[in-house]
Amino acid sequence: MLLSGRIPKHIGIIMDGNGRWAELRGLPRIEGHRRGAERAKEVIEAAAEIGIKALTLYAFSIENWQRPSSEVMTLMKLLEFYLKKELSELMAKDMVFKTIGEIWRLPEDIQNLIRDAEEKTALNKGVTLIIALSYGGRNEILRAVKKILSSDVRPEELTEESFDSFLDTAGLPAPDLIIRTSGEMRISNFLLWQGAYSELYFTDTLWPDFTKDELLIAIRDYQMRERRFGAIVTRSDAP
Repeated sequence: MLLSGRIPKHIGIIMDGNGRWAELRGLPRIEGHRRGAERAKEVIEAAAEIGIKALTLYAFSIENWQRPSSEVMTLMKLLEFYLKKELSELMAKDMVFKTIGEIWRLPEDIQNLIRDAEEKTALNKGVTLIIALSYGGRNEILRAVKKILSSDVRPEELTEESFDSFLDTAGLPAPDLIIRTSGEMRISNFLLWQGAYSELYFTDTLWPDFTKDELLIAIRDYQMRERRFGAIVTRSDAP
């Protein structure tokens, strides 16, 4: 049972382990990615049921471009398929669709599908689904700095809050909880600025096996933590 007053507003997930999941079963790696995409759909639906306001999924990092071209091409085809297939579902469930990262590096037909989905869902009121594509946290911060340098913002006027407005995630709350699957215990260049005070949850479960129950376990673990953001909590019953 989740504590209703402590549902995280924003969850980020590093969806790791698709390739290993397939290799353990003697399947091609792309089958792991396909099953991982199906799992993502289930987790998105679960997040909506729970009351999560924003969900960011790390789908394709900048470093992923270094993978064999055949795997990258297959991943792009898979992305194209799901963008075409799921737009009607996003609309039906009143979800907002956003992307972060160097979207300009993606194939043009995928860029067009992304723009179409973002425009058509912009006025929806449900969960905001953010997909990180061709994304890296350091790259995002560097791009933000370049935007600032080309703007009319003076150094003395720059604050943490105003810096936020130059990031890909402008207007979104910082993630309360970041989950990583597959047993790796690092954040791999994901939401470096935004995740400064995020709670981290690591699980050995490979992404294609990450169920709604696993998500609930992660959220329950989050709810048991005391978030201080660097401050000291003063108890109301202290003498």
